[in-house]
Formats: sequence, C-alpha cells, structure tokens
Amino acid sequence: MQQPQLSIFDNTARSEWVRVRTLTMLRWMAVAGQTLAVFVGVYFLDLDLQVGLCMLAIGISVIFNLIATFVLPESKRLSQKQAILTLLFDLGQLVFLLYLNGGLNNPFALLILAPVTISATALRRNASFLVAGTAVAAITFLAFYFQPIQTFSGQILHLPELYLAGIWAALVIGILFLSAYARRVTVETFTMSQALAATQMAMAREHELSMLGGVVAAAAHEMGTPLATIKLAASELEYDLADQPELQQDVILIGEQTDRLRQILRDMGDAGKEDMLIKKIPITGLVQAAAEPHENRGKEIFFIANGETDFSAMADIPFVANNLEIIHGIRNLIQNAVDFSTTSVWVQSVWTEKSIRILIGDDGKGYPVELLGRIGEPYLGKGKRSKQNGQARAGYEGMGLGLFIAKTMLERTGAQLTFANAAMDGYVNIGQNRYLRSMVGVSGAIVNVRWDRSKIEKTKGGAIEVNPQVE
Repeated sequence: MQQPQLSIFDNTARSEWVRVRTLTMLRWMAVAGQTLAVFVGVYFLDLDLQVGLCMLAIGISVIFNLIATFVLPESKRLSQKQAILTLLFDLGQLVFLLYLNGGLNNPFALLILAPVTISATALRRNASFLVAGTAVAAITFLAFYFQPIQTFSGQILHLPELYLAGIWAALVIGILFLSAYARRVTVETFTMSQALAATQMAMAREHELSMLGGVVAAAAHEMGTPLATIKLAASELEYDLADQPELQQDVILIGEQTDRLRQILRDMGDAGKEDMLIKKIPITGLVQAAAEPHENRGKEIFFIANGETDFSAMADIPFVANNLEIIHGIRNLIQNAVDFSTTSVWVQSVWTEKSIRILIGDDGKGYPVELLGRIGEPYLGKGKRSKQNGQARAGYEGMGLGLFIAKTMLERTGAQLTFANAAMDGYVNIGQNRYLRSMVGVSGAIVNVRWDRSKIEKTKGGAIEVNPQVE
C-alpha cells in the first residue's frame, strides 16, 4: 500500500482536537509556576517585583480557568476559533508578565514556545501561522520594551545586548523549528483517523451494493418480455417438430431453461425490489437489525419497547430512516455491551411526543468511573474494561475506536449520547424512570442515545415500510 505524502503544513489536519480540560490543566500548572516564581523572586532572591500587577495577571488566568471549568463540559473540544482565542489569551498573559519582569532578560521567556507548539499540533495551517506570528512579534516587542528587573538595593539585572540578540534569535528559530516538527508529527499521527474514513467508505459501498437491488429489479422486469417471446416460440417449434424427436428434445430443453431463467430473474427482482423499497423502518425493527450479528454470541439480548417486552401489537411505533450510520452506530454499541456483559444485554426503544431514545445496558462491571467523562475518544483506556471484567482477549482494545466511531456516526445523525453506570446515583437521570425500571437486570454500563423525534421520524404509510414486529 502506497504511503500518503504528508506536507509539513498540510491543511487537511483537523482542528477541534483540543479539549477544554487539557488547556485548563496546563493553565493551572502555569498559574502555580508563576505564583511560585513571584514568591521566590521576592522572598528569596530579594527582587523588587511589581507584585500587584503580577498577581493581577495571574488572577485573570485563575478567573478564566474557573469560568472554563464550571461553564463548559469537561470533554468539550474547542473549535478552531475558540482555540485560537484561548491560546492568544495565554500568550498575551505570559507576555504581560515578561514585560513586567525583564522581557527577554527573564529566563522564563522560553515558555512562550508552549502556545505556539499547541497551535502547531492542534490547529490548521493558517491558525498556526497566526499564533506563531503573534509570538514572534511579542518576542521582538519584549526585546526593546520591558520593565527591568532590579533588586531591593537598586541593582538592575540585565544581559549584554549581544547575548540578548542571541536569545531573540534562538526563540524565533525555536518557534519555527518546533512548529514545523510538531506539525509533521501531528499530521503523521492524524492518519489514525483514516480508520473512521475507511468505515464510512465501507458503509457507502454497502449502500451502493444495496442500490444494485433496484438495478436487478429493473433488469428482471425488462427481460421478462423477450423471455416470454422465446418461450412462446419454443412451444410452437415443439408442436411443429413432433415428427422429429431429436430436434423436439432440443426445443423442449430450450423451453425448460427459459422457465428456469425466468424464475431466477423473478427471485432476483423480488429481492431487488425489497432492498430498493425499504427506505424507512420502525425503530424496533432497526434495533433488531443492528443487534442481529450479535444474537448468537452466547449472550442473551432482551428487546424492550416503552417498558414492554411484548410489543408485537403496538400501533404507535415510530418509523425512522433505514439509515446505515444509525444501524452501524447502534451495532457498535450493542457489540460493546455484548463483549463486556456477563450473561445478558438489554436494548430498549423509547419514544415520546418529543424524543426517540435507544437505551443499551448490560450486566457487566460497567465503565471505569475515572474514564466516564472521556468515553468516545479514540483508543481510550486500552484494555481496561476487559481486564476489569476478568476477560482475557489478546489484542482487544476496550472502549476505543469502536465507541469513537459509533459516537461520531450517531452524532452526525443528530443524536445525543450519554454514558453511565447503573450503580451511579445519576443513572436514572439519563432516561425516564418507568422505562429504566423495565431493565431490572442492568448492573453494568448503560448508553442513552437520544434524537429529537421531529428530526428523525419518517411518515408511516405506503409500500416502503417493513414489518414492525420483532419475532
């Protein structure tokens, strides 16, 4: 397989990689380090620092962090615009502190590389250029404009101009080199996401193959007339050749093979019409279609609809699009539940006037509590859940790419996903209590997939429905 050629500043690299939690943790570390540096400088190095302004700059970072922590979800990923503004804020706060404390004479000027490196790894090319250019401009500014560092005795601490110019050049080269290096490594790592692209391509191919059913149905219909003509001609020849048995047997064989071909085309046409016409499906039928590959894997799967186990006679089951993304996403979630369950999995379809839900639970050990806020990220917690359940499956990556793909595909259809454990206090909050009580055996993980009913429901009626009963 030919390896793709990767440009250092490949514009195909994605933004929305940076989580709020990541930048928040880094900012808390910066706040702690800056506070410690001011404390040591004043009380141990006898430096006459502008403590009030320094604490003001550090306090602004603290307020920014508190707002980000309490307002935004832990797992939220910043858009490119949000990430740029956040990195520029951190860069500006650091530049202000350096301005107050010696500019490039301050050894902590090296930290200006941090926001630049993050932008090179997480943002697109133009955004990376913007942050790097701002950093170079800030370094140039600090080379000429700054408040000198002095001791309480009045001694000014500064470097020779030649050495200061060397620091400026080193920082500029460092920005350019680290940006290029980090960008190259990130673009290479980005190829991991091709797993998702490959899955989407496979689904698109499956969809195209299903559409071939329509072509087969049309071909069967069009070929019916010439085959009927051949059959009629063969019947007349069979009568006319009654006095020539050898030729008559050949004509009879032609007639038999014509009948056989017509039957084959009829069967193919029926199958093609069925594939072509199933455009919408009851939510219960969709769930069963998604679970079908996992029904014979040694675990019992219970199907429930609005709290009822017998829903074959329900007349109000909503119809949804026979969407491959929904089926594939639900199938991955059911696979995960089957993999980590002890004996049973529960799959419940729930609908109200405003929403349609699919609840998937199992009787396993559940998700590791420390990872609940991060579920849905690729290659998260490799093998942890399988070890937790005492299952040894070499090479299996629990809660990794499968859940990432499922979450991504379902969210593309407008779904909202919630992951929880049955033992958690908040378990009943992810659905409606009367429906969750029908899943009495659930003791492990539970996933809630929710859509707005108005956005996913298809009008019932016509020949394009499928049987809503689950046998």
